[in-house]
Amino acid sequence: MIDSADKALLSQRLGELYTEANAYFKRHFPLPELTYRRSGRHAGTAFLQQNRINLNPVLLQHNRDAFIGDVLPHEVSHLLVFQLFGRVKPHGKEWQSVMREVFKCAPETRHDFDLSPLKLRTADYECACGPIALSIRRHNAVLRGQKQYICRQCRQQLKPAG
Repeated sequence: MIDSADKALLSQRLGELYTEANAYFKRHFPLPELTYRRSGRHAGTAFLQQNRINLNPVLLQHNRDAFIGDVLPHEVSHLLVFQLFGRVKPHGKEWQSVMREVFKCAPETRHDFDLSPLKLRTADYECACGPIALSIRRHNAVLRGQKQYICRQCRQQLKPAG
């Protein structure tokens, strides 16, 4: 799914990020393994104890520049923070500092990629803002009475549509 040219480009960018981090912190960090597996709607995931970054191949194909400029530094920052500070808040001050100071990136915690290429199954919900698609996993948690979800904009509880 991901061609060898894209893998080489991402590997090169990974090396550049680690060169920057090594120079900034004046120490050597081991390069992580890069894997390419679908992971829901996540663009990337850092596996801290495995020193591994997984990238979503479908989203990568549709957002290559954003993966190189934003997603990869985001996930590398998680690995570096873990190696420097141990377990801390995932997007806490340490992570934000690495994003800003080392990689000169905005510390964004969510992507806004078009998710339609993922062909995810969803359930229709609504609030004052209008319709919202909830993942099947979240929908099932609502059906079991385990969870309730609130709209990020209007702060109303989401209700099943129809």
